[in-house]
Amino acid sequence: MNPVRQRLLWKLLLVNGIPVVTIIMVIWLALDGLAAGNFPDLPGNDPIPPAGIPQSFITSIHATLIWASLAALLLGFVLSYLLTRRVLKPLSQMNAVTRAVASGNFTARVEVTTGDEVGQLGISFNHMADSLERIEQLRRNMVADVAHELRTPLTNLRGYLEAVNDRVLPPSPETIDLLLGETLRLVKLVDNLQQLARADAARTSLHREKLVISKQLQEMLTLYRPSIEEKHLEVTTDFPPEADTVQADRDKFLQAVRNLLDNCVKYTPDGGQVAISSKRLDDGLEILFCNSGPAISSTDLPLIFERFFRTDRSRGRNAGGSGLGLAITRELIKAHGGRVGADSTDDRTCIRFTLPD
Repeated sequence: MNPVRQRLLWKLLLVNGIPVVTIIMVIWLALDGLAAGNFPDLPGNDPIPPAGIPQSFITSIHATLIWASLAALLLGFVLSYLLTRRVLKPLSQMNAVTRAVASGNFTARVEVTTGDEVGQLGISFNHMADSLERIEQLRRNMVADVAHELRTPLTNLRGYLEAVNDRVLPPSPETIDLLLGETLRLVKLVDNLQQLARADAARTSLHREKLVISKQLQEMLTLYRPSIEEKHLEVTTDFPPEADTVQADRDKFLQAVRNLLDNCVKYTPDGGQVAISSKRLDDGLEILFCNSGPAISSTDLPLIFERFFRTDRSRGRNAGGSGLGLAITRELIKAHGGRVGADSTDDRTCIRFTLPD
């Protein structure tokens, strides 16, 4: 038996035993006093000397009380021992599972067999273990994804540099441009990872202020005007007066908007349409970014906000996407207490986020 559990078991048994012994002592002393005070007054045909009657009575009662007390104590200790062991069994399991989780085994769980407070503690413990396992899996996936993302440009850089060094390729402007392109991909990936780390911690550094949505969007559209004109995109906006203001951190709001606008411009086919709108909801304000183009499959749609996730339509490396833009947006919106979502039909995809009032 676990030493900690054993010590706790005997403490609980001792706590149960002390009141029993105390009650027995009180009854013992009370019987002595009552017998001494009442026996001389009892009527009888053959009077016994008062000094003898109480003593014989007390002796008999003491003997009976001793045997009854021993039986009660034995039964009480047996029942308390069995009950206490049943109560402590989940705690012992939690101790073992805690050690397993601490050693890196996040699959260990507590077996819950009761619905009392200890059972509820076991359920909460399992929920905590589930969260830890999920976080550990996300960490492993992210490390693997980062390594994979870094490996591709680094491998290209190494190949080109080795070819130049071995005189296989001349150090021409074209080769330099290729090397510069791979280097910029690395820089962009590192910048995105830094933005994601900041987005994760954004809730601790929010500076909310009243923002006019139409004004902020026009600034972003001005920045993207060359790309929009190059692809001949038709951009429409709709911000009704009742849904044109929001309380948010300006920098983080613009970063989320920039990511969604960049997503629309990048993945809308030439000559396509982009529509940006807002509307007031019962619990906040929703901003919608819609663009024409092939639909995202129902299998991929719930995953587009995951880190490094790409769909076949819009997340190829050749398009320059790192798979982090929507993940960053989700974290920024969650930091404001909002939520994100997406819908996709045959020729239209809409990504939305909602901010609370």
